Amino acid sequence: MLKKILIANRGEIAVRVIRTAREMGIATVAVYSELDRNALHVRLADEAYALGGQTAAESYLNTEAILDAIRKSGADGVHPGYGFFSENADFAQAITEMGVAFIGPPPEAIVEMGDKVSSRKAALRGGAPIVPGTTEFVTTAKEITDFGNEFGWPVAIKAAFGGGGRGMKVVQSADQVQEAMDSAQRESKAFFGRDEIYVERYLTWPRHIEVQLVGDKHGNVVWVSTRDCSAQRRHQKLIEEAPAPGLPDGVEEAMGEAAVKAAKAVGYYNAGTVEFIYQDDNFFFLEMNTRLQVEHPVTEVITGIDLVEWQIRVASGEKLPMTQKQVAAKRNGHGIEVRINAENPTAGKFLPSPGTITKLTTPDGFGTRFDGGYEAGDTVSQYYDNLVGKLIVWGKDRDTAIARTIRALDEMVVEGLHTTIPADLAILRHPDFSAVTHSTKWVEETLDLSGLVSTVGGSATNDEGLVERATTIEVNGKRFDVKMWVPEFASGPVAKAKKPTRGASGSGGAANSGDVAAPMQGTIVKVTVEVGQEVAVGDSVVVLEAMKMENQITAEKAGKVTKVNVKVGDKVGAGDILVVIE
Repeated sequence: MLKKILIANRGEIAVRVIRTAREMGIATVAVYSELDRNALHVRLADEAYALGGQTAAESYLNTEAILDAIRKSGADGVHPGYGFFSENADFAQAITEMGVAFIGPPPEAIVEMGDKVSSRKAALRGGAPIVPGTTEFVTTAKEITDFGNEFGWPVAIKAAFGGGGRGMKVVQSADQVQEAMDSAQRESKAFFGRDEIYVERYLTWPRHIEVQLVGDKHGNVVWVSTRDCSAQRRHQKLIEEAPAPGLPDGVEEAMGEAAVKAAKAVGYYNAGTVEFIYQDDNFFFLEMNTRLQVEHPVTEVITGIDLVEWQIRVASGEKLPMTQKQVAAKRNGHGIEVRINAENPTAGKFLPSPGTITKLTTPDGFGTRFDGGYEAGDTVSQYYDNLVGKLIVWGKDRDTAIARTIRALDEMVVEGLHTTIPADLAILRHPDFSAVTHSTKWVEETLDLSGLVSTVGGSATNDEGLVERATTIEVNGKRFDVKMWVPEFASGPVAKAKKPTRGASGSGGAANSGDVAAPMQGTIVKVTVEVGQEVAVGDSVVVLEAMKMENQITAEKAGKVTKVNVKVGDKVGAGDILVVIE
């Protein structure tokens, strides 16, 4: 059994691994960036080592800094979590060559299954049907255009070495290809350190169903449960449930068997997830995630299996503790997991909402669990993923689980930043969700969130030392109640305040204003206009990256661009004027 584990990650997943390791009597080592010096995972670990830097590239993706921490700590195992290096074969190989156990699959399996193109080939070897798409990387816009013209639009451009919807862009027509391709590659590079992409047909109304499996080094592989992850926005999951509901008899078992065959085809061991697209009673292999998934706890609550414990035992050379038949007998009831993300869901926009959590009250009660990476007083930075934590609920059946999840979300309090909770409640209360008639496109195309308004609550301080203040103003004789960020030392409610922005839109500034302001803090990755250019309402003026997501900032007024105040690479704050239109 391993004696000391270094967790090469941060936030909620680092906390999750630390807790199981401590229960197993295993010492834990945290690593941290400058921004995470006092983060929860650092506070919980037995020891911690600085990586330096602020961004992911400067810290958690700094291979040599992490390898140095492994050497200094004497760790004999490394858990990569998810994201960052979790699906990086070079990192896994470097760990293995040090004589340290990588708590994940063999590097060879990561290469074949972590690359979404070669994983499609492996799925075919295992007998799983695949969605029509390329089986080689695409490098030009023409290849994508040719594919769309042959197989039909829309098509999905996807990061070959990613997951979780990062680096994925849906293209409706040929004229959108180049811009979408560039954006997909930028996001993929920022989040996964690689920018290879491929393309596949985008199905019209699919469900996203995945299979959790675990294998050992002795050739045993079992599938633990299915999960439905169809409630998504921007191809990133909001709510997951296990087992996947509403499947015809035999389909779940067929998916499980196909997943196991695909895993065995590449000699897979440790935890992994095979993802399928399901439509019209047919399922297609989508990809395999060669790591632990964010949504793994929803499988745990219906089986009583600690998947992190199984990961550690497999990495230590032990055999799986259960057979397929024993795993199936463990399943009981229904589980729902809700991701609590730092996003503003007002009007269904889901804009990133970094900031400091001033109050955090998590729900409790029968069948209720919360996995978090932050406590009150902690800051959710623009430089990292926006997951605050996960609410996981068990019920004796699906209806009970839904009702219990709603109750728990109603109890939860997060102040200081926006979260996705209001949208989560709207999903759970909708009859389409209850009837399992939703799809991966349902949130964005059917669910009406136009009247949804999110508030941060309380008083919060952001990274620039500003505090939120409320006041009343009049514009052309009309009264408005507004909130704004001002310096904490300001003598009045509007002293040195930035121009208020509309948090519900990808645009900045007041309606019809010529000043285009940043709706959140972030980094400029593309400027799409220049001085003297004519723009129409809705035209993109800049692309702003926040929390690893690209956001198109658009004009709310037609006219001529008279000022461009930013360039690529600039860091901006909420309310900063990016472009002026007259």
